[in-house]
Amino acid sequence: MNTTLFGFGYILFLLAIFTLLLFLKKRSRQDRAPFPENTRLLRGPGESLRRKVADLDEKIINNLLAGLLPPFFALSAGLFLAVRLSSWFRLTALAGSTVAFVTFIVLLAKWVLGTMERRRNTALGLFGERIVAEHLEPLKTAGYRVFHDVPAGDPPIGSTTPPFNLDHVVVGPAGVFAIETKTRRKGRARVGFMAHEIIYDGRALSYPWGEDRHGLDQALRQAEWLATHLERQLGRPVPVRPLLVFPGWLIIRKAAGAVTVLNPRELPAAIMPSGSRPEALDSAIVDLIARQLEIRCRDVEL
Repeated sequence: MNTTLFGFGYILFLLAIFTLLLFLKKRSRQDRAPFPENTRLLRGPGESLRRKVADLDEKIINNLLAGLLPPFFALSAGLFLAVRLSSWFRLTALAGSTVAFVTFIVLLAKWVLGTMERRRNTALGLFGERIVAEHLEPLKTAGYRVFHDVPAGDPPIGSTTPPFNLDHVVVGPAGVFAIETKTRRKGRARVGFMAHEIIYDGRALSYPWGEDRHGLDQALRQAEWLATHLERQLGRPVPVRPLLVFPGWLIIRKAAGAVTVLNPRELPAAIMPSGSRPEALDSAIVDLIARQLEIRCRDVEL
């Protein structure tokens, strides 16, 4: 019995030390940094998703450690009572503690598996946004400005519009482009459909498993928000073209629509004008728009 109590106290001590170390690490994150505390960087591709992945990692570790305490307490309590009670009560205590132990472990495992699945999906979206960002890099040499994970929506105080993010915004001579990225896993294809193709008829998206308009409507709403925001800031209308991008998919376009649907490799050709097309924006307007977007995006801190 003394060995059991010692083991119980030892594990509790280790958990307390680990929790204290996590707290101290978080608190001292900015200690002795070589740059001012108010330094802010521009958002990178998928910054919001990167933060979600980091939060999920921290939740998995912290909740896993905290979740192991209840079953350990239940089992320890059952063993403690079992050596002090009569045979009938001993059996009841052991059975009750075992049931409680198994229940806690099953619930904890279910939560961990669900959170890990969320993390995998979030990490997949992050990887897709980084793929799109790499295909936008060549535009910079042609005088285009590229911004990632642009915070959007009205301020949450007194507003009915929840905040959201524009995955990518490109500003240059050809105009302003709001890019929504959808990283979707491939599934089993229906008869007559290819597993790697998305068909766009100008109104809806046909996936191998079904149809919807979710990405189209989202891309259109976000482009409209950006156009309204820029018009308020600059005092002049600024058209914004919505683009919907699917990394890893072949896009079959059967008709044009309000939203342009692309594979990331098609982005440079879709954005940069070819031939003798006139420029939509002069360099002064491009600079003004880029300045407004930079103000919104420069919020990454240590």
